[in-house]
Amino acid sequence: MGTRPTSELAALANTLLELHQPGNPVVLPTVWDAWSAALAADAGFAGLTVGSHPVADSIGRADNEGMTFDELLTRVRQITDAVEIPVSVDIESGYAESANRLIDGLLDAGAVGLNIEDTVHSENRRLRTAEEHAALIGDLRAAADAADVPVVINARTDLFIRADGDDADRVDRAIARLKLAAEAGASSLYPVGRHSDDDHRRLTAELPLPVNAIGVPGDDSLAHFADLNVARISFGPLWQAALAERSKELLIRWR
Repeated sequence: MGTRPTSELAALANTLLELHQPGNPVVLPTVWDAWSAALAADAGFAGLTVGSHPVADSIGRADNEGMTFDELLTRVRQITDAVEIPVSVDIESGYAESANRLIDGLLDAGAVGLNIEDTVHSENRRLRTAEEHAALIGDLRAAADAADVPVVINARTDLFIRADGDDADRVDRAIARLKLAAEAGASSLYPVGRHSDDDHRRLTAELPLPVNAIGVPGDDSLAHFADLNVARISFGPLWQAALAERSKELLIRWR
C-alpha cells in the first residue's frame, strides 16, 4: 500500500459510496492533473474522477489505452497528493492488467474508486460479453476485499456510444448487462452516452444500483439529472474541452 494507510483509504471509499444518492446526485468533476483536481476541490466538490481521455491528452498520448497503466498511476498519485477528497479513476478496459494489479496500483496511488468499461482496447476494441465483463468486475471486487478497502467499482457499458446492435433493444441489453455487473460486485452503473429522458428514467428505474450520467458542464443542469433519479454525474473529457475552447478565445486576442 502507498503512503495512505488502509483505514484511511477504506474511509475515503465509504465516503465516496455514500455520496451516490439517486435523485440527489453527486457531481464528480473529471480531472486530469493536480491543478484541475485542486481547482475542483477548492470549488467545494466532495469527490473527483480522473478521466483517461483528458489525462492521455495532457501527456501527449492517445485515448483508448494509448498510455500505460503506470503512466496513469503517476498522474493519479499527483492528484491524490493535491487533494484530501475521494478520487476515482477511469482505468478504461484495464490496460490488459490483472485485477490484482489494477486494485493494488490504484490503492497504492491513493485512489478509492474506478471505472471499468467493456470495450477491450488491447484486443482490437472488441466488446466483452456481458458474462466476461461481470467476471472481471467480480475479480476486481475480490481483489478490493482482499485489500480491505471497499473500492467503488463503477461498471460501464459502451453499448450506446458504440451504437452496438439494434437501436430497438439496446436499452434492454444494457440493463441486462449492467444487472450482471451489479450481481458481480459493482457499486454503481454507467451506461455511458447521451440518453433521452425516457431512456434515462428506464435505466434509473430498472437498474439495481446508483446510475452515473455524463454531464455537459456548460449546458446541462444538476436539477434535471436529479429529476431523472441519477445518482452520480461526471464530465468525461468535456470540462477539459470547454476550458480548451475558452483558452483559444483568450489566446487568439494575442496572435
